[in-house]
Amino acid sequence: MAGQVRVLVVDDSAFVQRAVERMLDHDGIEVVGTASDGVEALQRARELSPDVILLDINMPLMDGLSALERIMAEAPTAVVLMSTLTRHDAEITIRGLELGAVDFIDKTEAAGAMDIYDLAPMLRRKVISAAGAALPPEAPPRPAAASPDRDEGDHVRQRMGGSGDSACPFDVVLLGASTGGPRAIGQILSALPEHFPLPVVVAQHMPPGFTATLAQRLDRRTAIRVREAADGDRLEPGLALIGPGGCGLSIERSGRDVVVRVGEPEREQAALPSVDALFESGASVFRERAIAAVLTGMGQDGARGLRVLREVGAATLVESEETAVIYGMPREARPSAVDALPLDRIAPTLMALCEGRDVEGRND
Repeated sequence: MAGQVRVLVVDDSAFVQRAVERMLDHDGIEVVGTASDGVEALQRARELSPDVILLDINMPLMDGLSALERIMAEAPTAVVLMSTLTRHDAEITIRGLELGAVDFIDKTEAAGAMDIYDLAPMLRRKVISAAGAALPPEAPPRPAAASPDRDEGDHVRQRMGGSGDSACPFDVVLLGASTGGPRAIGQILSALPEHFPLPVVVAQHMPPGFTATLAQRLDRRTAIRVREAADGDRLEPGLALIGPGGCGLSIERSGRDVVVRVGEPEREQAALPSVDALFESGASVFRERAIAAVLTGMGQDGARGLRVLREVGAATLVESEETAVIYGMPREARPSAVDALPLDRIAPTLMALCEGRDVEGRND
């Protein structure tokens, strides 16, 4: 984003306000105001029109979630939530992401109150990223279980050199996302029917502790089953497994089954779970019988993995720029994608591909 990124800091702690101001006192970022509660935050958002609002969750008079809803309705702004890793706050944080917050910061990643300055590099990075984010549209109503749209699948199959049939030529769906991902993943999974014939494995960049809450919320509002992956979980049709935050995630064969492996990453990764690691392992196990999509996010994780999948003949997609909150990851992966699709077309395409027959020459 050109020019100074103008930031409003909202926290009921004067110490945290001052600390965040010092952390953001950096080239390209300007703190234009502070607020101590949700009521004041809404007023200052209207007055100052900041590029980014750093919004605490637990505040008096009006809590962070209520303030977020009012801000998105009355003064739409890129919001980064400041959360702590408690079950209550994790639930509110995930709800906030669904309501339109761009990202969040886990304040507990600092060792203690006096170590809050350890968050400075991540805080600046997330503020700058949020300033360049596209604000999501109003959340669409929860769709009914999607019926296959043959036109969607036919378009992708034609690009891959094939046509349709009744037998599903695929065995797995792999999804990778970062900033903006929880909302995107929720929209895709909620559009799949209960008897979706494939397992889904998701690598969503997220700190430890939050993905369990994400999975639980999605499981309550989707027809398919959703849960946080545990090491050794078997891939099953109609089950979406979300990799635990901060962990390595991959797929391997175990006898007649295919299972997920969760643990320490095999190599240094900038963000975890790694989309590249998931996709590369998926290419090894499933080859041309995989469908993979890179969704919204900053950086290039997923680009290498999608290229490996394309080389073995898998069906490869990216979210298009028109709906991606951050188009970084999809842009980097686009050369290896058969097609770029807006978010609302991805689930119908998955369903349509499941109705197609195996395709020759997918690695062309």
